[in-house]
Amino acid sequence: MKQITIYRESGRFAGWPANYGIWSWDNEIVVGFTVGYHKSDAGFHRRDRDKPFTAMQARSTDGGESWSVSETPCRLPGSGSLSADEHVQANLKSQGKAEYCTPQTVDFEHPGFALMCSRTGLREGAYSWFYTSTDRCHSWAGPYQLPMFDYTGIAARTDYLITSSTECLLFLTASKANGEEGLIFCANTTDGGKSFSRFSQIGPEPEGFAIMPASVRLTDSRILVAVRCRGRSKSANKDWEQLQNWIDLYASEDSGQTWNYVNCPVENTGRGGNPPTLTQLHDGRLCLTYGFRDAPQRICAKLSDDDGKSWNDEIVLRDNGGDHDIGYPRTVQRPDGDMVTVYYFNEEPDGERFIEATLWKP
Repeated sequence: MKQITIYRESGRFAGWPANYGIWSWDNEIVVGFTVGYHKSDAGFHRRDRDKPFTAMQARSTDGGESWSVSETPCRLPGSGSLSADEHVQANLKSQGKAEYCTPQTVDFEHPGFALMCSRTGLREGAYSWFYTSTDRCHSWAGPYQLPMFDYTGIAARTDYLITSSTECLLFLTASKANGEEGLIFCANTTDGGKSFSRFSQIGPEPEGFAIMPASVRLTDSRILVAVRCRGRSKSANKDWEQLQNWIDLYASEDSGQTWNYVNCPVENTGRGGNPPTLTQLHDGRLCLTYGFRDAPQRICAKLSDDDGKSWNDEIVLRDNGGDHDIGYPRTVQRPDGDMVTVYYFNEEPDGERFIEATLWKP
């Protein structure tokens, strides 16, 4: 395994690649993240809420061996941030009248295509939008407004599956009936992204939350979605520390119209939990990567050679985390078979949060 630093600056807080996305074209890889400022006494996420977050993207043209970093070349629909409103004070959150672009038909099968989602928050009242690119993320068209899909809040992170040149599925998180996050559902477009409609809900509304879906298409009709989950054990009290966090797996046999529970690939992701990311390997196996937020804090992977019916033992990709403020990975496979897993990390509790990649063989 090889650890590659993508972005690390003293006094800065870089985080959450899972909120933004990763895209690859052979050995060219682009990953999104956000950068704010470090603050020692800010609690779990040691970021300064009085200073803005800036959306960034990193690009590698050699399979993740080296990276260049720049601001994400996209326009916000108003003031605020790109998927980081919950990390700043009210005066820095998205506010004022949102100004969106008129959606245009896009070719989802264009060789340089990418799609990125963004949101204002996590709960009731959150709204979301998306961007498209046909030049490998060198520029982003948009923002294009996503509908509310009859929910009271939409918290969109980037997760989509292309069906054809005009059809695409988006996997999204919505607020529950009580306004809290969250439940997951699938939306679709059949007109090249000009409009989206709710397609199906994935699983029942949870007592805790089910958020941040990560999808993979195995065949034309079979889709798997891994989900970040939180709930309480029967013996747990109301303390935050007693909440349990895990990853569930759902499957659809009809291209996302209906869903069935499969299993729980990861029974514990540690304090606060961590989102999964799913990647199908060249040889057909599945790779699930995630952060583990209890000591010893680490970045992990599991492999499946039977389409997710069972999972092999955990592989540790990166250990020695300073505290539980780590993870949110994204993973792609290079043409030579090596994996590139990107995440945020820290090596000491009061140290800067940085973006790193692990290059490894599955």
